[in-house]
Amino acid sequence: MWDDSFEEILRKNLPLLESGDEITADLSLRDHGLDSMGMVAILSSLESTYGVRFVDDALDLDNFATPETLWKTLSAMR
Repeated sequence: MWDDSFEEILRKNLPLLESGDEITADLSLRDHGLDSMGMVAILSSLESTYGVRFVDDALDLDNFATPETLWKTLSAMR
């Protein structure tokens, strides 16, 4: 589904995710500690890693609900 870089970015920014926990497509990012500062960090990392720019439409909170929704948003920009 997604690549290792994407998963690494998520792991670095989800403070409530244990190191051995699996990141599934429907994992709630908010339930695992994603807050506004984490969103900014993820955005910055995704933009620099994948060479994309998140436009206003992509900054909707719903796009940051799960790894699947975030990956789909990112993939649409690539």
